[in-house]
Amino acid sequence: MNEALPDVPEVRVVGLPQLTSGFDLVERLDLPMHLKVHGPLEPMGGEQLAQLSEAISLKGRGGAGFPFHKKLRSVADAAIKRGVRPVVVVNGSEDEPACRKDTVLINRAPHLILDGALLCAEALGARTLVIGVTRESTQRSMEAALAERGLSNSRRSALRASVQRNPVRMVTGAAASLIRSIDGGPAIPPGRKVSASQNGVGGAPTLLSNAETFAQLAIAARIGPERYGHTGLYDEPGTVMLTVSGAVARPMVLEVPTGVPLRYVLQLAGAPPVPQGVLTGGYHGKWIDAATVNEAIVSRNSLDAVGGALGAGAILPISQETCPLGESLRVAQWLAEESAGQCGPCYLGLPAAARGLEDVLNGGGPAALEALKQVAKSVKRRGACSHPDGSAMFLESTVKAFTDDLAAHVLGNGCGRPVEGVLPLFEGGRAPTGIPGGAEPEETGSSRQKIYVDWTLCRGHGLCADILPEVFELGADGFPTVAQAQVPRYAEAKAVRAVRRCPALALRIEEETPRDRAPARNLPVVSQGRGRRALGR
Repeated sequence: MNEALPDVPEVRVVGLPQLTSGFDLVERLDLPMHLKVHGPLEPMGGEQLAQLSEAISLKGRGGAGFPFHKKLRSVADAAIKRGVRPVVVVNGSEDEPACRKDTVLINRAPHLILDGALLCAEALGARTLVIGVTRESTQRSMEAALAERGLSNSRRSALRASVQRNPVRMVTGAAASLIRSIDGGPAIPPGRKVSASQNGVGGAPTLLSNAETFAQLAIAARIGPERYGHTGLYDEPGTVMLTVSGAVARPMVLEVPTGVPLRYVLQLAGAPPVPQGVLTGGYHGKWIDAATVNEAIVSRNSLDAVGGALGAGAILPISQETCPLGESLRVAQWLAEESAGQCGPCYLGLPAAARGLEDVLNGGGPAALEALKQVAKSVKRRGACSHPDGSAMFLESTVKAFTDDLAAHVLGNGCGRPVEGVLPLFEGGRAPTGIPGGAEPEETGSSRQKIYVDWTLCRGHGLCADILPEVFELGADGFPTVAQAQVPRYAEAKAVRAVRRCPALALRIEEETPRDRAPARNLPVVSQGRGRRALGR
């Protein structure tokens, strides 16, 4: 099984280093060493900074890829129009198990990130700078960097600078989640679409971007757009930070110029010569097959053109010896657990989609596959944040990329290959909350409880599906689609409530002994769209 990635894995560079300059000298560049390696940085005006960003085609490196110059101008215009001071926020929340490039930068080159953020703060006239992190190591490094610069959150400071530590959760990295937490709320999306550039921290226009984005800006400000453009592609100049893991001999973070062949990146990390597939962009990304890998180069446009995604810069190959659908199921289950739990398409839809993929793996046939496609389609563009959209994209890409394996599971007895767990997840399957006062991780996995439907009593009231959607869904006839099912450990209390509240007294719970557990593949908790066929094989 693949272990969780460390905060700071091995770091390598292809070509001349820019963001990783000095990494061969010290483990962490403190302020004196940072200045020796990179030199001083002169302030720039707001429009000058926007023109620089536009000249180097700088886009956000957190996944969305929004042009930085547009965001910068939008914040400046809103601040001037309203007559208020804007806020600058660095998003260093890197909460995907397969991503470490921002964590590496914060731990090893925090002043390069601060250079870019302080350039923007001075150009915009901001008086507040917040760096959002989720890990203990990144909090320590960034707080030390602020102290080295003499920056603090004191009311008497010309620029109030602070570090905002949030729990390690997938949804924490959303811009709206970070802003909400800075304002004193929970680190989850607020459920309404509001532009941070117009109405961010404290209602002020807020320039929020990814940690690597600010570091790239600091490099460009020092060397100028012409020299910056000498590295990488003409339309996407500069370098890219990648996290390469999965079925590789050496998980690592790489700084590479845009335009480098993707197969070369995989070769450096010790990936299989002919991978079965490569997940690009992380767990909100897309799979590409082995043939496509040979066509792809490291750039946003190239990966988009071949059906992949640069996303958050995570690259994960898998070998020919593992079941790709089983590997994807582990990720789908984790994505479902990472829901903020505040909107139906995410809280109910993602677990249903994961169960649908499990049903396909367990021989559910064409009906199960069709049900999975429908669930994935139904959650898109209906959530409070982008988590349902990214998760659905991952599932749809899985179905599209591995058609042969899908046919083996849908039409036959499966592909016969094991699930090796090569796609990294957090230890125990969930992310640690990481801070005092953070929510405790939910218990996951199946309990020893099984819930049963007595068909002689059931009258189709549907209350069980309302109380326990993790287990029950209603068929077209209004009755539950399963007669018995394992209860997830986290849903035990709800299962008891469903039994007590069933008007027909048609439900019961029984404790399962270890000898009762089937050694082979079990039926999934919920069967998607199979009606009474779900009662057995």
